[in-house]
Formats: sequence, C-alpha cells, structure tokens
Amino acid sequence: MYRKYSLVVAFLLVNLLSRAQEIAIKGNVKDASSGEGIAFANIQITGTGNGTTTDEFGNFILNVNSASALKVSAVGYKTDTVQLKPWKNSVSIVLKSSESSLNEVVVSGTMQETSKTESPIPVEVYTAKLFRKNPSPNIFEAMNMVNGVQPQLNCNVCNTGDIHINGMEGPYTMILIDGMPVVSSLSTVYGLMGIPQSIVKRIEVVKGPASTLYGSEAVAGLVNIITTSPEHSPRLKIEQTATSAGEFNTDIAAAFKMKRAQIMLGVNYFNFLFKWDVNHDNFTDVTLQNRVSLFNKWNFTRNSGKLASLAVRYIYENRWGGELQWNKSFRGNDSVYGESIYTQRVELIGVYQLPTGKENVFLDYSYNFHYQDSYYGTIKYLAKQHVVFAQLRWSKNWKRVSLLAGVPFRFIHYDDNTPATASDLLSTTKPSVTVLPGVFAQTEWKPVEQFTVLAGMRYEYHNEHKSIFSPRLSFKISPHRDHTIRLSAGNGFRVVNLFTEDHAALTGARKVVIAEKLKPEQSWNGNINYTTIIQHKKGFVGIDVSGFYTYFTNKIVADFITDPQKIIYDNLNGYAVSAGASANLDFNFTNGLKILIGGTYMQVYQIENKIRTPQLHAPNFSATYAVSYTFNKIGLSIDYTGKLNSPMFLPVVPNDFRPSKSPWFCIMNVQFTKKFRKGVEVFAGVKNFLNFIPKNPILRPDDPFNKQVSVDNPYNYTFDPSYNYAPIQGAKGYVGLRYTLQ
Repeated sequence: MYRKYSLVVAFLLVNLLSRAQEIAIKGNVKDASSGEGIAFANIQITGTGNGTTTDEFGNFILNVNSASALKVSAVGYKTDTVQLKPWKNSVSIVLKSSESSLNEVVVSGTMQETSKTESPIPVEVYTAKLFRKNPSPNIFEAMNMVNGVQPQLNCNVCNTGDIHINGMEGPYTMILIDGMPVVSSLSTVYGLMGIPQSIVKRIEVVKGPASTLYGSEAVAGLVNIITTSPEHSPRLKIEQTATSAGEFNTDIAAAFKMKRAQIMLGVNYFNFLFKWDVNHDNFTDVTLQNRVSLFNKWNFTRNSGKLASLAVRYIYENRWGGELQWNKSFRGNDSVYGESIYTQRVELIGVYQLPTGKENVFLDYSYNFHYQDSYYGTIKYLAKQHVVFAQLRWSKNWKRVSLLAGVPFRFIHYDDNTPATASDLLSTTKPSVTVLPGVFAQTEWKPVEQFTVLAGMRYEYHNEHKSIFSPRLSFKISPHRDHTIRLSAGNGFRVVNLFTEDHAALTGARKVVIAEKLKPEQSWNGNINYTTIIQHKKGFVGIDVSGFYTYFTNKIVADFITDPQKIIYDNLNGYAVSAGASANLDFNFTNGLKILIGGTYMQVYQIENKIRTPQLHAPNFSATYAVSYTFNKIGLSIDYTGKLNSPMFLPVVPNDFRPSKSPWFCIMNVQFTKKFRKGVEVFAGVKNFLNFIPKNPILRPDDPFNKQVSVDNPYNYTFDPSYNYAPIQGAKGYVGLRYTLQ
C-alpha cells in the first residue's frame, strides 16, 4: 500500500514540476531571404498536439516547457525544427523559402513534378508574390516582369496581343494552363487578357523548343500557368484595385472542403469605360473593356488516396476601341470608325489518375469553346472554335532510371465568315478541321548523383502535314550541390492554323490557296544553362545564366503579289535565327532588401535570297528589375519595378515619316504596401511614372476608312494602327485593398 501511494505522490510531483517549468515565450518567424515576417505559419510543440499560428507579421506567443522543441512550417517554405533554450523566453525562427531557392517544384520541363535543381531542362519559375509587386488585371500585362519575355500589342485600336519569347512572334509560343493547351489559335488574340492573376499560383517559362512533350506551337518555348490548388488557398481572399485612368479590377476567391473534395471558386471582374486620348489623335488610347471571368476548381481524393482534379472557366468580354465619338450604334458602318469585339469562352481542364495499383497512369483532358463576334471598321469577323485535347500518360521510376510515355490527341474545329472557310455553296461554310494524334516517350537516366541524361522523342500525324517527328536530348551536370550546368538540344515544330493567325488578310474576296507540299515549320535549338546559389551571412545570391541558338526552317508566309485574286501560302525559301544570352540575378538579404535583375541580349532575323531582314518588335537588349525593401517593424514594403528596352524595328510603310526603330526607353513603376492585422493589406503606386508615350502610333487617324487617300497625301499613306512598342496610356496611379482569411 505504501508503495502505491508513493508512486501517486511521485507522479503528482513530477507533473507539478513540469508545469512549473512551463513558460510563455514570444517568437517571430521570418523569411530567410527577405527578413519579412511569415504570416500564418504553423507552430507545433513536438510530441504533442499543442501549438499556434503566427499573426500577420510573423509573431506568436506560446506556453511551452523549457525543454520543448518546436516544429515550424508554412506554405512555400521548408519545415524546420527548433530546440528551445531553457534560459530564453523569446525565439527568432528563420525559414528558407522554396519560392526563392533552387529547390522549388516544377513540372513544365519534364511533365512530372520535380525540384528545379533536379530538372535536366532549365525552367524559370515566377510566383504570384512577384507579380503583386506591380499588380496587373491580367496575365498578359504581368508578363512584362519576366526577363526575355515580351507581351506585344499588335493593334493600337483593338489591342490584340501575343507573347514573344526570345524575340520570336506569338504563334511560336505555347500557352498552357495547368499543362493543358487551352489557349491556342483563335483564343491567343485576346485570350491572355482574360486570365486574372488571382487564380495563379506560379508561372513556369521554358525557353526553347518543347515540342517533344507538348507538340505544335512550342517552337520558341512555352508559358505554363499553374493555377492555385484549393487545399493551399485561403478560405477567402478579396482584392480590389482602382487606377487614375478609371480601371476597376475585383478578384474574389474562396476555398472550402466537401467530404473528399477541396473546392476553389474565383470571380474576376474588370471594368474600364473611360475614353482617354492622351496623344490627341481622336482615337482611344486603350480599348474600353467590360469583362467577367469565373473559375471553379475541384480536387478529389479517392479511397486509394489517388487524386483527380477538374477546373472550369467561363469568360465574357465586351471591348471596343476607335474614334472618341464611336458608340455601338456605329458598329459596322463607315461613318465613325470603331473596332468592337464580343467574346465568350468556356474552358474545361481535368486530370484523372487511373486506379491501376502501383502504376502511375493519368488521363489528361481539356476542352475549350471560343466564340468571337467582331467588327473591324466595316469588316465583320465572326468565328467559332472548338479544341479537344486528351492524353494518356504513364510514368515509372526505378533507382537510376525513370520513364515517361504518352498518347496525345488534339482536335480543332474552326469556322468563320471569311473566304478562308467558304464552300462552293454560298449559304454554307467549310470549317477547317485539324486532327493530330501522336505518341511520345522520354527517359531520364542518372548513373551517378552528379550527372543526368534525358532523351525523348515525339511522333504525330497531321491530317494536312502528315508525319512529324521531334526529338530532344539534355544533360545535367552538378559537380557541386550549388552549381549546375545544363546542355540541351532539340527540335520544335509548328502546325499553322492559317485561318486564325491572319484573319484580317482573309476578309477580302481573294481565294485562299495552300501549296500542295506545304511543310510544318521546324526549329533546331541548342542552349547551355548555368545556375548557382551563393550563401552568405546576410542572405544569398542566386545566379542563372543561359546561351541559346535556334535555327528555323520552312517558315510559312502569305504571298499577296503573285496573283491579285489569290492568297498563296507556301514555305519561306530561306531560314530564320534567334540567338543570344540571358542572365537572372537574385539578391536576397535578411535586412529586408531583395533585388531581382534580368537581362537578355539577342539577334533575331530571317534570311531569304541572301537578304537579311530583322525581326520586328525584337529589341537586341532588354532588362527587367524588381527592387524591394521591407520595414518589418511597421509592416511596410516598397517595390520599385521596371523594364528597359533597346531600339527595336517597327512596322513602317514606304516613305514613312515615323522612325523605323524605337528609341531606348524604360517603363518604371513604384508601389507601397502596408500590412495591417487580421489579413488586411493596403497598397498604392504609380505605373510608368516617367510618363513615356510613343509618338504617332496610328498612321492617318483622320481618315480611318481611307476615303480621302488622294487628298493632300503625296505618299499615299493609308490607315495603319500597328506601330506599337510601348504603353500608350502614360503615367497612372492606383490604389488597392487585399483581405485574406486563412
């Protein structure tokens, strides 16, 4: 009996002593690179279920035992365990950010999740955090912050645009959403402006042909927009931005769970209805727009734990540009000039993992429908496009070897009101149909830890171009864990959809003729990439340097001269080249300073009949930069961002009074962001604060219908809105509010 009571007393004494040693500690969790506090990080006492989370500034208070250890984790950061010291009642914890290191997860290079360090293919990754330093209402404008990538407006009236990589035109760049080719052909004209930043988790950029895995269009490279996962999204996020130009952008995103499904719902609304004419040419500087985008993503978990996902997006947009006195009553007539475009678009993107035991077999699928009802002056352009994509993908990993294989299928049905799809019967059309089945395989071999070989091939059969074959070979050498060299060579191809890429030329009465032996455009690319990270006491420096050379053949061009009644499409009798080098430097300091600088030098041109012609809108040198400083004690951040462009060749006409090359120019932006408690942020800034505006972007704006070409016009100029190289809007201020509920 005595022994029994002794045990009880001993237990109580031990319990009292342990409680007596419990203390309340104050702590702070910071980003290792910027020194900024990490909001809503999870703090857990190891071996227990007790813990807490940090506030908006990374601070926390927790009752702990003096001998406790804390496990600290946060989304986008590496988990760390910290042993507490008995004589201290405060602790400072530093987490290394996967978003700022070379160990971030990428999928675009090999179509499989891997760390950026392990990928044999160089992939540039840009997180949503970067784009918040200079917020834009869509992905098209946001890409101005990416080195070597240029969003290019091709019309100063309707603001059509595309993405150039290393100087090559938009049709050579593949745009993916979650790895699916849903933005292509007809949708590339305005589709990028309908993708809000609110749904973006990160953007992956691959420069150089990626046709072996992704097929046609990935000749110059690809941009893969990875959308936010519902399980990693806050319960509610609201962002509202307004500019001094009269633009209003609203993003609302909510995430919640439903049994075995995680769901995210996003709504974006953009409104700009103010007529501005800064350069006094009686034309709108920027198209007026009214756009709504709905996004719904579901991630499912089955009993086996394997996942499936499904995302649906709907876009409606009404945009117009033209003479200031234009309204929709003038749509399609020749009294007041305007370009009016109504767009409706539906996208479906899904991934399903087949229940095949230990095998990794996935079914990727997507569908999109794009409808465009538009007038370009008096010319009506009405088009519909259906794109279906499906792919069965299998992967297998062994100790030193991995294998990826797939069977893709792509179907495009395109119809419009132009001669391009006209049939012999006047009342009907003959839609363009593209059928593109294929097969691809890729193997990755790692004989030793420091060396990786990747080899792949793709075969596709096109109903017009017949057999298409594209291989690639890559090597990754890592003599040291912080130094990596990548060598890559490959072939890219592009199957051209003539009727969507040059629809303006097809609105006349000419007959479209396609050469009998028209070949797909091809490119051969080689590049070398070197990356390293240099650690120091006050942070780290990341270095990424690349050299590239791409040789293009079989470029498809339109001949308007041989026969005035025809448009004859044939391959270029020559070749094209894109060559150069780029570098990205990422400086991170624990005192709150972060500097990201990128520069690209390139030569882009084509040779035909021994005549060298430079590529339009391709500056020899361009640079991007983002300088940020955070005052942690007061929760204030300052971001200074911008882009520098050297002179680029522009589309001029014979005897044009405008220069054939643009001047050097730099677009500079500044932003201030203040964090408050309970998930509230307020930000304000100025875009293009130097107020740089190109001169004479529209030729003969006083005669847009070309009714008086012979009057006081010695050089026979005609209306031309394609002379563009910089924003026409000029300087504008903006304010915004963000609210996040975790």
